[in-house]
Amino acid sequence: MTIGLIGFGRLGRLLARHFAADAKIFVADRKLDARAARALGATPATLARACAQDVVVLCVPMAAFEGVVKRMRALVKPGALVVDTCSVKGHPVRAMKRWLPKNVELLGTHPNFGPDSAAESLKGRKLVLCRVRMRDARYRAAKRFLSGKGLELIEMTPRAHDRRMASSLVLTHFIGRALIAYGAKTTGVDTEGYKRLLRILETVRNDSWRLFADMNRFNAGAAPVRRRFLKALESVDAKVRR
Repeated sequence: MTIGLIGFGRLGRLLARHFAADAKIFVADRKLDARAARALGATPATLARACAQDVVVLCVPMAAFEGVVKRMRALVKPGALVVDTCSVKGHPVRAMKRWLPKNVELLGTHPNFGPDSAAESLKGRKLVLCRVRMRDARYRAAKRFLSGKGLELIEMTPRAHDRRMASSLVLTHFIGRALIAYGAKTTGVDTEGYKRLLRILETVRNDSWRLFADMNRFNAGAAPVRRRFLKALESVDAKVRR
C-alpha cells in the first residue's frame, strides 16, 4: 500500500510517524520541510505524486480544504481512496462528493486525538469513521488495519458527528480559549477543580487559532452551543448578584 499525505502540519507529522512502518508515504505541502519528512520515514513529493497513490489522506485546514480537493480531481487515480481528517465532517464530505470523480472512494475521519495526546502511541485513541463511498471489502479491510494500530473506531454520519462535536470539542476549545484570554495560570494554592480548568487550557494551547476558528465556522451547530453556554454563564452571574 502507498499513501499520499497532503499537509505536513502537526497532525500530518503525527500520522507519518505512526504509519511509516506500514506503507510507503509520499508527503506534499506548500511549505514542506523535506528533512523532517525524511526523518519520519516519508518521501517528499509534489501534489501530483502524492495524489497518485493508493490512499490519499488530507491533513489541510478546513478553510483551504475545498480548494485543495478541486486541484486533486484531475490527479487522483481511479480506484484510489481519499480520506479527510477534519474535525468537522459535513463540509469536507460535501466537498469531496462534489469535486472528486465517481470512480474514487471516499472516507471521512476525525482523529479524536492530537500530537500531544498520541505522541507515543495510538492505542486506545478514538477515531471517528464516516463511510461516504467505499466498497464493503475495502471498508472492512480499513477497519481491520486501523483497529490493528490500537485505535478505537466509532462509526457515525457526518451530521451526527458535527452535532456531537459542537457539544464537546467545540465547547471545550471555547472554554480553553476563554481561559487563555482571561489569563488563567497556576496560583500556588490550586484546588483540584482549578487544576482541571488549567488542563482544559493546556489541551487547546498548542492548537492553532485557525483550527479553532474553522471548527466554529464550518460546524453549523457551534454557534448555538456557544450562545447557550454564554447564556448559562449570564444566568449564573445574575443569580450571584441578587
